[in-house]
Amino acid sequence: MKFLTIRKTTYSVISGLFILLTVWNCGSSGTKTESKSGDSTSKASTAAPANASKKQLVLFYGNSLTAGYGVEPSQAFPALVGQKIDSAGLNYTVVNAGLSGETTAGGKSRINWVMRQPVAVFVLELGGNDGLRGLPLSATRQNLQAIMDTVRKKSPEATIVLAGMQIPPNMGTTYTKEFRELFKELADKNKAVLIPFLLEGVGGIPKLNQPDGIHPTPEGHKLVANTVWKVLKPILK
Repeated sequence: MKFLTIRKTTYSVISGLFILLTVWNCGSSGTKTESKSGDSTSKASTAAPANASKKQLVLFYGNSLTAGYGVEPSQAFPALVGQKIDSAGLNYTVVNAGLSGETTAGGKSRINWVMRQPVAVFVLELGGNDGLRGLPLSATRQNLQAIMDTVRKKSPEATIVLAGMQIPPNMGTTYTKEFRELFKELADKNKAVLIPFLLEGVGGIPKLNQPDGIHPTPEGHKLVANTVWKVLKPILK
């Protein structure tokens, strides 16, 4: 069972990166229909490409929470937010660039590769793994800042959304408090939009999390998507 879960997660990440490359290179209109468009897309080629080229990108950049560890890709909160965007008739495409196990240092190392095309909204969900490992907060802060600096350079008009995170008090009250506060500090400094706590109403609730107590169940992802949507909806026009 554990083997199947790992394979599913790997598929989610590889699938997300494949879609990312396809969107970058082909100007696809969305991730949901990327592999299912088939002949219907080619038959509508006279109208679809024009509409597709106008789609703006909402990029989710994070770790296993974003990648949807332990759940189907369609059940992860970025996909659910994408469904909300479609239902609202908004002209955006959601791309999931989440990678399980990612730290802020890893995110910093791959951000240039990911930002190969301008994005309209960049949702940054990293730092949780740093905190759980007790990594120096100065490094976490510097890495997150470097990621946002790169986004600003590559997409000056993009809105950056920073997902706040909290950790258990295992590392001591001082570390835990400073970790929680660094997200607001960075959001204020960079004029980014803050999601105060990504796992609000989900973190620490057993029935909404998988047995590891860290990763949300499909039901938990629905609540996370609602939390994200409350922040994203006013941004998307």
